[in-house]
Amino acid sequence: MQPMTIPEIAAAVGGVWLDPREESPLITAVCTDSRAITPGCLFLPWVGERFDGHDFIDSALDAGAAGCFCARLPETLRPDKCYIQVQDTRLALGDLASAYREKFPIPFIQVTGSVGKTTTKEMLSAVLGAKLRVLKTPENFNNDIGTPLTLLGLGPEHQAAVIETGMNHFGEIEYLGRMVRPDIAVISNIGDAHIEFLGSREGILQAKCEIFDHLREGGLAVLNGDDPLLNTVEPPFRTVRCGHSEHCGARITDLVDRGVEGITCTVVTERDAYPLAIPAPGEHMAYSAAIAVAVGEELGLSREEIVRGAAAYTPSGSRMRVVRLPQGRILLDDCYNANPQSVTAALEVLAKTACERRVAVLGDMGELGELTGQAHYNVGALAAMLGIDFVAAIGEKAARIADGASDNGGEVYHFATKEEALAELRQQLQSGTAMLVKASHAMHFDVLVEQLLETYR
Repeated sequence: MQPMTIPEIAAAVGGVWLDPREESPLITAVCTDSRAITPGCLFLPWVGERFDGHDFIDSALDAGAAGCFCARLPETLRPDKCYIQVQDTRLALGDLASAYREKFPIPFIQVTGSVGKTTTKEMLSAVLGAKLRVLKTPENFNNDIGTPLTLLGLGPEHQAAVIETGMNHFGEIEYLGRMVRPDIAVISNIGDAHIEFLGSREGILQAKCEIFDHLREGGLAVLNGDDPLLNTVEPPFRTVRCGHSEHCGARITDLVDRGVEGITCTVVTERDAYPLAIPAPGEHMAYSAAIAVAVGEELGLSREEIVRGAAAYTPSGSRMRVVRLPQGRILLDDCYNANPQSVTAALEVLAKTACERRVAVLGDMGELGELTGQAHYNVGALAAMLGIDFVAAIGEKAARIADGASDNGGEVYHFATKEEALAELRQQLQSGTAMLVKASHAMHFDVLVEQLLETYR
């Protein structure tokens, strides 16, 4: 964050600097965690359902914060610290990020979608990074805390920004887009994630299309051109559709799946044809690549830069991370999150993996509402139909995964907890076995992955 004075910050958020003094400290960071204070930062007390950051203001100031936002005034104002009073600290953070973003006349790309947001963000960053210095959303900082903190990380060195935005309720993408104000808006697809809160896929489409509310005049919409619901959308902006269909402006051809080694494909546009080698498994990677081609062309990258950037892509976190272990074991760590579409894609990768045995470790998928039972049954059935040798279904909802696999001739065990499953999983990860581990983030399957790695490294 470039330095800002307390009066600048107060004006940006519509706040009041309490007990102002002649000299204003320069603020170079905003922190929402009182345990991670950096000297001279401004502490923002976040108010959650079970906690109130205002209770930690004094701890943050003692740790070196220069001051704080506050919607609830402390009993005592310290003369050596600055206090900015606001109505709502959450909204103040968004207002500050929005004002700060305006200092940077660089292209902003906002990314949303039901599946593959992070993969698309990482692919865009890799491709654009072949020419430009890119700020990208770190990890999963794609909500009403992470997005403004990401924007506040902009510096004079950045030449483009790729901002991932997530949601599970109406209005959230609009709120985040108000801060980002993108030049390019990307929607990767429309799936079932968060359907519990949005009612239907049509509701999800409506919520995702909030990304267009703050797309700048003359901006570009980049959409998955093989998604039936997205194909019903006609944004009042220039639009490039990406996919296999003939109507796509960035069309995927010559796709070759090389299993865990990745894919190759060609993306054809009006301008050129781009032969791409992507070092990550899954045919779905071609969609992120096609989107990156469309954005790269829009920002003036050369053919060589786009091809080189796609080849430099690396997965983020536990998103189809391929871990090779002794004696031909392969662990497919895809446990960051799960919904029916992403589990389907992951099972297809597992089924195509060259090995002696294939094992799927599948857990509960969340926020599916009335689809919960059938969706879990379907992924179990798919695992059996794809010829997966063994399925371990873990969790209460995953009992229906076990039903689906069993009813379709698959070998499957159901476990109530990760702890109950661990011994069997260690036994199943035999020599020459590929094991997929996938569930919703709330299941914390990353613990399983680490325990398996400790066993076989």
